[in-house]
Amino acid sequence: MAAEYSSFVAIGDSFTEGVGDPDPGGDRYRGWADLFALRAAEQWPAFAYANLAIRGRLFDRIVDEQVVPAIKQSPDLVSFAAGGNDALRPGFNPVQLSTRAHEVVRLLKASGAEVVLFTCADITPHIPGIAVLRKRFVATNDAYKRVAKRHNAVLVDLWNDKAFEDPRLWSEDRLHLNTFGHQRVAYDVCEALGVEPDPAWSEPLPHMPRPRREMNGVQWAGKHLAPWVKRRLTGKSSGDTVDPKRPELTKVK
Repeated sequence: MAAEYSSFVAIGDSFTEGVGDPDPGGDRYRGWADLFALRAAEQWPAFAYANLAIRGRLFDRIVDEQVVPAIKQSPDLVSFAAGGNDALRPGFNPVQLSTRAHEVVRLLKASGAEVVLFTCADITPHIPGIAVLRKRFVATNDAYKRVAKRHNAVLVDLWNDKAFEDPRLWSEDRLHLNTFGHQRVAYDVCEALGVEPDPAWSEPLPHMPRPRREMNGVQWAGKHLAPWVKRRLTGKSSGDTVDPKRPELTKVK
């Protein structure tokens, strides 16, 4: 029998904030965590949800800014997804990430929360030239697998979900999931936690007349890669002026 949860805090970066999935009813992003919370509230009407994630955050800053505020709210379910932005930068150290991830999950579990961890989905088929970083993504995923096993956490394995090979699940920038991609993550999280997914999430995707993409590699680089590189060179982040969209636990419905 699946466990019952009453409160959920989501921790992380753009993946958990929901970047790529515009909220139909507002001016922010929705994303898999919102979608999961809505389904959980259907099953458990008193279900409360907070989302502390901010786009662009690196692992250490996610830990420093989000873990203690999450624990202080005493949720019985926490998701933690961090490290993807680190893997894209020079000096990435998977051993250091693994060591700190163990400590973070230990603290979260000691607070009484069930913890959900993720392997990242494979972006290498979708972004030109990024295959050289594939070993970093594999190392990060291996670290989270070890952490999940050691601390008996729930692992949602997106890397081995072949659905993410489909370009229709990715945004124009090819780095973030789109609405369909976030629905797929929500589906996987629901499956892992014994929550009934929305049937619409498993419906066939709309037909894409061309196998790949709305813009060619040069156009993509000018619109998406160049601004990203500029932020790295100037020490800026896409989340510098962004606050958590849902900082406190509140009932979903």
